[in-house]
Amino acid sequence: MNGTTQQRPTALRDSSLVREDFPITEHAPGELPAYEDTLRVGAMRRVTHDRLRSRGLDCVADEATLVVSELVTNAILHSGGRHVRLTLDLKDGVLRIRVYDGVPGHRATVQHPTEEDEHGRGLALVQSIASKRLGAWGIDDDGATTWCNLRLEPS
Repeated sequence: MNGTTQQRPTALRDSSLVREDFPITEHAPGELPAYEDTLRVGAMRRVTHDRLRSRGLDCVADEATLVVSELVTNAILHSGGRHVRLTLDLKDGVLRIRVYDGVPGHRATVQHPTEEDEHGRGLALVQSIASKRLGAWGIDDDGATTWCNLRLEPS
């Protein structure tokens, strides 16, 4: 050896990739959120996709963007909170997505909608993507955080 240490490619180094905090207008769960709040979903999709692609993580960018879209949408629609935080971290070859809404007690669950239902497929999509990527999803902080882990190189 020549005394140099071999480094992992930049894209695969453990790091914090995204931390976005934004306010939302408080509303009762089930009540439609303010229009401005719905625009945050698209903004978080763009931030996620752009950051992952800029780090060379194209292999997971589309799936992670869909997961972020679903988890941020759920936080805005169902939490009744006033604040949302999105974080994406890379650790040990796993992309960790976390959406914190600050409201404990809301327990997101996978729904089983019929073909006629217009809503209720989001967490089923998250679950499917996590499974495909040998990851998982769940809830922490007594329901205030929903998370999803996606392995970068599924087998």
